[in-house]
Amino acid sequence: MFTDAGPAAGRPPGGPAWRALERLTAAARERDTDLAAAWSAAALTGSPESLQGLAAALVRHTGDARLGEALRQWLHEHAGKGAAAAARHTNVLQGDTRVEGSSLQARDIHGGVHLHHAPPPRRPPTPRQLLPVPAHFTDRADDLRTLDALRTAQRDGCAPQLVVVSGPAGVGKTALVSRWLRAAAPQFPDGQLYADLRGHASSGPAYPTEALAGFLRALGAVSVPAAAQEQTALWRTLTADLRLTVMLDNAFSAAQVRALLPAAPGSLVVVTSRYRLTGLVVDGAGFHRVGMLEPAAALELLTRAVGGDRVERDREAARQVVSLCGRLPLALCLAAAQLASRPRRPVAALASALTRGRGPLDGLSVEGEAAVRTALDESYDALPAQAARVYRAMALLPVRHYEAHLVAAACAVAPEEAEYLLDLLADVSLLEETEEDEHYRFHDLVRLHAAHRAESEETAMQRELTLRRFVDRCLATATSAEELLTPSHRTLPRSYAHPPAGPAPFGTADAGLAWLDGHRYDLMAAVRLAADRGWDASAWQLVDAMWPLFLRLRPYDLWVEAHETGLAAALRDGDRAGTGRMLTSGGNGLCNAGRFGDAVQWFTDALSRAAEDGDTRQQAQALHGLGKAHHLNGEPDRAEGFFARALTLRETIGYRRGAALSRVGLGEAATARGRPRQAVDHLSRAYGDLVAEGEHYEASRALAHLGRATALAGDPDVGLRQLRSALQNFEASGSVHWQARTMEMLGLVARERDEEADARAWFTRSLALYAPVSPSDAARLRARLAELPGAGPS
Repeated sequence: MFTDAGPAAGRPPGGPAWRALERLTAAARERDTDLAAAWSAAALTGSPESLQGLAAALVRHTGDARLGEALRQWLHEHAGKGAAAAARHTNVLQGDTRVEGSSLQARDIHGGVHLHHAPPPRRPPTPRQLLPVPAHFTDRADDLRTLDALRTAQRDGCAPQLVVVSGPAGVGKTALVSRWLRAAAPQFPDGQLYADLRGHASSGPAYPTEALAGFLRALGAVSVPAAAQEQTALWRTLTADLRLTVMLDNAFSAAQVRALLPAAPGSLVVVTSRYRLTGLVVDGAGFHRVGMLEPAAALELLTRAVGGDRVERDREAARQVVSLCGRLPLALCLAAAQLASRPRRPVAALASALTRGRGPLDGLSVEGEAAVRTALDESYDALPAQAARVYRAMALLPVRHYEAHLVAAACAVAPEEAEYLLDLLADVSLLEETEEDEHYRFHDLVRLHAAHRAESEETAMQRELTLRRFVDRCLATATSAEELLTPSHRTLPRSYAHPPAGPAPFGTADAGLAWLDGHRYDLMAAVRLAADRGWDASAWQLVDAMWPLFLRLRPYDLWVEAHETGLAAALRDGDRAGTGRMLTSGGNGLCNAGRFGDAVQWFTDALSRAAEDGDTRQQAQALHGLGKAHHLNGEPDRAEGFFARALTLRETIGYRRGAALSRVGLGEAATARGRPRQAVDHLSRAYGDLVAEGEHYEASRALAHLGRATALAGDPDVGLRQLRSALQNFEASGSVHWQARTMEMLGLVARERDEEADARAWFTRSLALYAPVSPSDAARLRARLAELPGAGPS
């Protein structure tokens, strides 16, 4: 523990130098979430790990001479009379200033401080996900003041501020909240998150885990746990020290919202819903109901959208349009779009058309929706025939956003024509543009109107044709990405009812992965749709084509669900190869999700089927999977037997890459069984073969394991060089999981050499990477840190 001038472990630091640092780093902490997190941890706990982490974080900001001097004073205060203890806890040693790993060694700090380790992995940009505010947003000053008052009343609590904004469909809840949160953005430096919970979608409300997965990725999580409870725990861990705004749009229930509340009291969550959601009162929510625009404000909105001169020429007709639209912003925007698209049409003619409206949307009774139906009918009736057909077809597709590539395929038009028609529908306010370039979305009521039109004007055969084309395009595009990203993955045949024409909307592997990532939920919706419709071959083939998404980005929840659906579809389809692929690929997902017993069952089934079919390669794949499942479950002796059998089969058929991977498995098992020299033999051979095969990522994995085994076999210097080389490769490729894993191995080697400072530094860096990725791995690293000599209480 610190003595005299230094704080005791577990107590917050203080003193003049601490207060100087607090003042000088205020601006940096606003911009740098890593520094802010390190500061919060040190201020709250004063633990040796937190103080060391803060020292390392502050070093990055010592280009300011005043901050450098404050840091020197702080370090001097902590040395005090207990210099030896302070040096051990903060890694501040006498001598030249340098940083090794994340350990600071310093006496005096003059000017800049040089870091001699690789830069940390790139953090994702601060999320800015709020929807744009409509160009004709009008008035709502009273609503904005009320929202400000609600937020003021909730300050100084121990939970996030929570506000529920309710009101009828089309009243402008989303626009109001977007406007309010954008104005408040400077007070929430860690970002703005948005999720549409689809409370009134025909397909049903969104699962909270869908929104959680998106939030976690936006905050830097490379992979998302499969279990909902683990996702929620990781979400609360990542947000514990952040100041965020979170907008949950179109909520259906209090339970749906509750799972998405962050942990930090400095965050603000705003929910929009057609319901009041009074169940959130127990969570400290404030409530505000949005009403129709005042007559003057409604007229102003129409005037701004159409043009003042045109409204002034027929002001009484304009007032009539406002009245017929029920002063509902959505209806007014639709009416204004009609006038704007037909500049010679008098306002009185629109008023007359709205008077002849055909009544409310079927089955809906929320106030104001009769006006929306009338306005939508008027807009729809003015569409060219091709635009009207696309409008109907789009409502059938199970996607959140629309883009020309998929719309063109579903509607059997050229991509250029699809772009034109999407722009046309946006021009008349039947579509909304999103923040993402060339992407559009429906308002809930507009989608419902389009769906009703499709139901009444399209035959069942036409509707099915649209959906089948959509599924085929998803399959073709995902397969193109698969071919770019995993060329060594044996692609099974693809079958199309309507073979799509034209290239994929990307030409590089990185762009292909970005497409898979951005469309993961659309692809899952296509899988579910195909399975529900009985298009079983399309269902399992689409899951197979999504393999690079599962392998690279590790969305464990989707990985498992997709393969459970795909396996059932392949069995119904009677495709033996497809069934085997679903079992082995899905078994890997189950392993990564921690469901080892289920994984063993899947791999065992795959092995039995492959043996019946005489498929040696698939038998080896299943055996390798069984080895992986047993190894991850802490059974290296059993794992070794399965890896050995897989190796024999792969060598028999000349599958060099597969044989090398089985040798990596054997090396891991031998290391776990305390046989490092045997592990070195396996891993050296595997590394060479993988390099020869051009498998650089897998070769780096083999090299990391080789470094660990070499150190255990009695040559730690060589092992450290191998581990550092592997770490450089993983940093270059952006593989966060393997960066963390390799840093942990470096820490283990340092600990075995009694280099406690280096071990602490590597474990701390590993923990920093694992924390937003894997709660179980992070817990293991915290335990390793706690086991080091001099560690404070956990």
